[in-house]
Amino acid sequence: MSFPRPHRDDVLLGVTGLLGGLLLWALGLHTNGLRAPLPSWVTLVPLVVVAGLEPLRRTMPRTALAVGTAAIVLDPFTPGNIATVLMFADLVYAAVVYGTPASARRIPVTTGMITLAVTIGFLAWLREPVALLIGVVTGLVSFGPATTGAIVRNHREAANAARLRAEQTALLAEMDRTQAIAAERARMARELHDLVAGHLSAIAIHSTAALSIDDASTTKQALTVIRENSVEGLAEMRRLIGLLRERSGDVEPAAAPTLAGLDALVAQAGTNGAASGLTFVLHDERDTGTRLPAPVELAAYRVVQESLTNAIKHAEAGDVRVEVSGGAGGALRVTVTSPFGRRPGPRAPGSGAGLVGMEERVALLDGRFEAGPAPDPAGGHAKIWRVRAVLPVADDDKEPSA
Repeated sequence: MSFPRPHRDDVLLGVTGLLGGLLLWALGLHTNGLRAPLPSWVTLVPLVVVAGLEPLRRTMPRTALAVGTAAIVLDPFTPGNIATVLMFADLVYAAVVYGTPASARRIPVTTGMITLAVTIGFLAWLREPVALLIGVVTGLVSFGPATTGAIVRNHREAANAARLRAEQTALLAEMDRTQAIAAERARMARELHDLVAGHLSAIAIHSTAALSIDDASTTKQALTVIRENSVEGLAEMRRLIGLLRERSGDVEPAAAPTLAGLDALVAQAGTNGAASGLTFVLHDERDTGTRLPAPVELAAYRVVQESLTNAIKHAEAGDVRVEVSGGAGGALRVTVTSPFGRRPGPRAPGSGAGLVGMEERVALLDGRFEAGPAPDPAGGHAKIWRVRAVLPVADDDKEPSA
């Protein structure tokens, strides 16, 4: 069984106390006088024992206090040594500071009861005022150090608790900062994808068509669409870069797209998807008497934009329907349907990030989102690809129209 290594300062205390006690004994300086029942040399026994216990004051405080108590009980029957008394007081203090929480609670109470019992006992035995002095000395040696140790321990525990709270607060702040950065990156990724994906998809499809079809008119039409999407994509990128700049004093905030721009968005999709045999139809049945909050309008606009982009990339030839309506239950409903299936001809590659971005946008507003194949409402065996988003709008969130 290995014992813990004593602290260097505790060893120094024991050595200093022992040397000081030996010096006092050699000079004949005693606390109880020379009329003690035991000879002078016996004074060295409790002195050596208590000095040998000082290195254990941190590592084994309860054992040191128990053995030290037995040694201090022997000291009054010898001429006595002040160094023994002082070192025992330090053992009581250390037992409270470094001992278990139970010991830290019991020792002050126990020493206080011992002090009171010694005072009453000597007062009843001697019936002289000097008995009170014996009680005071007993309290100074036992109850005083125990109380001091309890105060020091409480302060240390309070300081440790405050340090832990500060560390937890810093950790929570770091977690909040990390989450805020991640949320901002996700928002920027969604915005960048929605801004550029449609234009790049149109460029990819029409450039493929121009390369695969050896026809001058088709090539010219494809190049026209490519140029339009390049210019519009560049403008959108410049707008996004302007939003990311931190020089707010030099750059005016750009207006976010709203549902008022759906007509232009659908018309642009019709131009981009004409080569694939797609026609685009918009049914806007919103209540025009109120204006929706900007986050709701932006989310609905991006859902329609990404759905049209996916239709241009993947849908078969046919009608693409965009339906927007404001329900009486305080929700904005957006539905985009397109022919479902593999089509011949050029197609742009897809990564699936658009569906994830749409779902995240709707979830941030506590809405519902679904996307997938569905039966054709017109009947028949054909299927459609349907994207549906329901964005809640509280009555107090609606803004009166200008």
